[in-house]
Amino acid sequence: MMHHHRKGEAAAEDPLPLPAEESGGVKMKELRGRLADYTCQHRKHGHDALLRMLASFALVSCLLLLLPGSPVSATMDELLQLGRRARHDDEGPAPPCADVANGTLCCDRTALRTDVCVMRGDVRTQAASHSLFVLLPPNSNSSRPATDERIRPYTRKWESSIMSTIDELRLRSAPEGDAAAPGSCDVRHDVPAVVFSTGGYTGNVYHEFNDGIIPLYITTRHYNKKVVFVMLEYHDWWMTKYGHIVEQLSDHPPIDFTNDRRTHCFPEAVVGLRIHDELAIDAVRMPANQTIQDFRQMLDHAHRGRIQTIVKEEEEKEAAAARRQQRHRSSKRSRRTKTDEGDKPRLTIISRNGSRAIENEAELVRAAAGAGFRVAVLQPRQDTELAKMYRALNASDVMVGVHGAAMTHFLFMRPGSVFIQVVPLGTDWAAETYYGEPARRLGLRYMPYKILPSESSIYGQYANDDPVLTDPDTVNAKGWQVTKQVYLDGQKVRLDMARFRRRLREAYGHWAQQRQRHRAGLVVEHRILYH
Repeated sequence: MMHHHRKGEAAAEDPLPLPAEESGGVKMKELRGRLADYTCQHRKHGHDALLRMLASFALVSCLLLLLPGSPVSATMDELLQLGRRARHDDEGPAPPCADVANGTLCCDRTALRTDVCVMRGDVRTQAASHSLFVLLPPNSNSSRPATDERIRPYTRKWESSIMSTIDELRLRSAPEGDAAAPGSCDVRHDVPAVVFSTGGYTGNVYHEFNDGIIPLYITTRHYNKKVVFVMLEYHDWWMTKYGHIVEQLSDHPPIDFTNDRRTHCFPEAVVGLRIHDELAIDAVRMPANQTIQDFRQMLDHAHRGRIQTIVKEEEEKEAAAARRQQRHRSSKRSRRTKTDEGDKPRLTIISRNGSRAIENEAELVRAAAGAGFRVAVLQPRQDTELAKMYRALNASDVMVGVHGAAMTHFLFMRPGSVFIQVVPLGTDWAAETYYGEPARRLGLRYMPYKILPSESSIYGQYANDDPVLTDPDTVNAKGWQVTKQVYLDGQKVRLDMARFRRRLREAYGHWAQQRQRHRAGLVVEHRILYH
């Protein structure tokens, strides 16, 4: 098992996979589709009076289900939601610190990945001593012992090397008037605080989402934006990159804990973030059984406004260029070409430089174009605007890339689209755990492409029977540093295009099938509503 590594490298741990949750919306669509198919079939072939009567009954039922605002439709949706709520209500015992009395501090240290402490009552910050206090009211039981806890609010607590870089907070309960406690409030908030660190592996997009953004969503979604974020290791660039997401989770500006020396007072503080699994959300532990698909919908809302602005800016630039050129016929030809291209599915290649790069990327681009795709190549950088990445991948039907942190961008793909992950030698477990299984939970069609030894740049460096080529598990068992040196830093891929074209054909076939189903659904809906 791989544990310790430096900043910017993906960590590994034993996975705890969760089954994908089928949403009520999907079930409803399937039910409506079956009713519609049944109705249309009997309307076409039914000449018997009984069949006509049954078809009419099914048609009316289907209309009632499909029409928005219909009492029947609303009832069916409510029943499905009731089933989901019942599962949520039937959970086991509440987790530790779920119910904290006023003037108390409780820490849940039972989880492998994270500690979470809850303070309730008169909670005050003291940046100078890196402390948070909860003051005991004057009429409280004087025999109640004072509490003193320490916590590093980051979601990789089993990794001592990285946790040692996270600022430690001291959490203390003290009687009102205690000499060590803040005397008065400079800023009083009427909503809770959630305290967390944006340090650690920040700078690596996988860790930014897995260790930070998704746990932040899990921990705060039930507050309905009525919460203040208090950040340790605050980074301006982090807020620039993720500010649109933060605004979806909180109505209030965040606080830079270290540099804001004012005393902030809260009715409650949650210190630390809860985490479920790799890029995962366990619906059973979420309000209203929210899933990773709900998280993705939140990402969609977060970036919609900025994407609309980008599109408008591009259209204005294109219009200005067209006016300057004044080439009317050429413009018409351009529009025709664009229309023709619009009938093709979009395939986006996430490009890498250095380790795990695709050495014959240009050949891959030609092969994908030959398979019928519109091809785009993206090479994300640290300063790439997240909305631009979201826009590109949200509009893509297929994403192709070699295993690595950039594969986290599959979160931006629409459910039902295709994710082809090229899996280099020695990375099977990590590719499946960190990206394959999470992609399936999101509703993507995941198509791994496991390379042959002959497709690896390290093929010529070892004998054909060397364990590096024939038994990577044995090599990985020697430790993280060996894995990193041999398979992560030391390997590039040269795709066997004859093999890889099969994946391209499968991806194109999946897109065509999805498109056909979508069109068939529209036709059925049209017939039901207008005939």
